[in-house]
Amino acid sequence: MKAVKAPTPAAASAGRRKGFIYNLTTYKEYYLMLVPGILFFLIFCYGPMYGLLIAFQDYYPLKGISGSTWVGFKHFQALLTDPFFKTVLGNTLIISVYKLIFNFPAPILLCLILNEIKAVRFKKIAQSISYLPHFVSWVVVAGIVIEFLSPSRGPVNIILQRMGLETIFFVADPKWFRGILVVSDIWKSIGWGSIVYLAAVTGVDPQLYEAAEIDGAGRIQKIVHVTFPALVPIVTVMFIMESGKILNDSFQQVFNLLNPSVYSVGDVISTFVYRMGIQKMQYSFTTAVDLFKNVISFALVMLTNFLARKTSDYALW
Repeated sequence: MKAVKAPTPAAASAGRRKGFIYNLTTYKEYYLMLVPGILFFLIFCYGPMYGLLIAFQDYYPLKGISGSTWVGFKHFQALLTDPFFKTVLGNTLIISVYKLIFNFPAPILLCLILNEIKAVRFKKIAQSISYLPHFVSWVVVAGIVIEFLSPSRGPVNIILQRMGLETIFFVADPKWFRGILVVSDIWKSIGWGSIVYLAAVTGVDPQLYEAAEIDGAGRIQKIVHVTFPALVPIVTVMFIMESGKILNDSFQQVFNLLNPSVYSVGDVISTFVYRMGIQKMQYSFTTAVDLFKNVISFALVMLTNFLARKTSDYALW
């Protein structure tokens, strides 16, 4: 039998180029559809990265990036020794971990509940109601939360008064503030976050449920052994993506609920950057903070993806 020679590297490279050109000419309409998206990311995401250079300068707007003095890692050393930044970093990590523990499973739980509802009309109404908060701005949500928890006219404190208990100024109490952030975020995002999981559940073969029923499986057993395994791939991918957001706090939420009474537990990186950058005009320092945050976030995504790849068959790459 005659042996088949493996193609040389040059021949393989030429074949790949020929295949790409063939695909480009054959499916040019589809490639053209990619152009607006690619331009968007190049202009608004990658283009502004040039501004990261000011993290290594004493930047002055009148001098510009080319005229400002280079100072190396001066601002990174400053942020690592700044006692306020250490407090802010700690608050950000604690709040993000709370949200990862409670907020991440919430859409999955809602998806499982909605999937078990047999009344189609009621199911659609429940889904629509759960989606609505996503379209309400944090300014409005913060106003609702403040009014709802108001010590003088909020329904929660009115109930406490009628029970003979003392009223609590929840939004200004450090013991309650982080819990308010977590609960309000769940209320706003749970419905919208469940969409991707519901889409995964719809792909489950109905025959699997029928087979489970024949084997005597109850409703809980079908959820555990049929529905949830179908969600594992998307849950893994979403968890990897969420791990990269541990330092990316919700500025709009915290900013609209934050007040001086809870700075010790509620001041996070984004509000710290806002004060230092916008109010005090320390542009280089705040750019160094953001660069530090994004490098850590990228490292967390890479680490989580690596662990997911080692422990399961599902990962981003």
